[in-house]
Amino acid sequence: MVQDQQGTLWLTGRFRNQGDSRTGLGAGERGLELAIYRSDDNAQTFQQVLSLCKADLDVGSREVLSIEGTALRLIDGRVELFVSTEKQGVGYPAELSSHLKPGTGVWTIDRLTANSIAQLSDAVVETILETDDPRFLHMKDPFLGTHGGTDCLLFCTHPFCWTSSNTGYIVLDDKTLDVQNANLTFFPRGFTWDVAMTRGTALVALPAVGVLEDQDVQLFFYDGGECVRDLDQHATAVKRPRGYSCEELGGVAYCQNGDLNTVQRLSVNHPLFISPHGTGCSRYVDVLATPENYIVTWQQSQDDGSQPLVMNVVPRAEIEALLKD
Repeated sequence: MVQDQQGTLWLTGRFRNQGDSRTGLGAGERGLELAIYRSDDNAQTFQQVLSLCKADLDVGSREVLSIEGTALRLIDGRVELFVSTEKQGVGYPAELSSHLKPGTGVWTIDRLTANSIAQLSDAVVETILETDDPRFLHMKDPFLGTHGGTDCLLFCTHPFCWTSSNTGYIVLDDKTLDVQNANLTFFPRGFTWDVAMTRGTALVALPAVGVLEDQDVQLFFYDGGECVRDLDQHATAVKRPRGYSCEELGGVAYCQNGDLNTVQRLSVNHPLFISPHGTGCSRYVDVLATPENYIVTWQQSQDDGSQPLVMNVVPRAEIEALLKD
């Protein structure tokens, strides 16, 4: 979610139907639609204003199989929409080609640029982040932040074997974006509940008041998990959500002085955010700081297995009061 100079809120994301990446498209079409909504009443209601299907996001002969994370950037009178999609026609390095499951593709990150949200539907789709490095082969789930006082794009990476989720970033300084200029290793995976996954999802600056007076601190929200598939637990062991692929749990770290390379975990031994429903999955946290509020959205597991987007609006004054206590 972003806010423009007129105070309008813009929310971007994707709809998905049933599907399972382990079987390609055998269980459904998966990431089906990229959508953008607007709110003119401070997040009380939202109206859909743009819809892009998978075919709208094809890049040349590369056909989109699934739409994943998206991010909006409003800058200098233009709109940039970053979107990650799984595409056919990219392929794995020759020596690892047998690891690419039939019916699946490779995730890359694209950018659409236009003068307005409405004009994005006619924008050219250009791939800006991809690599043939097997350690970071899949790139997806972009979100915006800052590093060293400059806008940056953060994103998730997966290796060719899908055994982990990791986080990288690249500075958006209007130069040609090239993965060679990205930092792909600044936030290593943890050692306990997040040993398999550390996928950043949001970066938000805290008010420099109270215990943080004269300090520059940013919270770094991330998804974590112990494994990439559900595991049977020992019958007499402590029962707890473990977090696995598509059912991740929520953690948080912090950075100082606008430097992403200072990131330190707060959720060292256990996740901080677990849904009270279903598998416990609580993931893809996003926080928009406005002059009045912090608007928080995230995917939350439900008892029926779904993961709707939920929202909480926290007054800025409440955060500042907590920091002053």
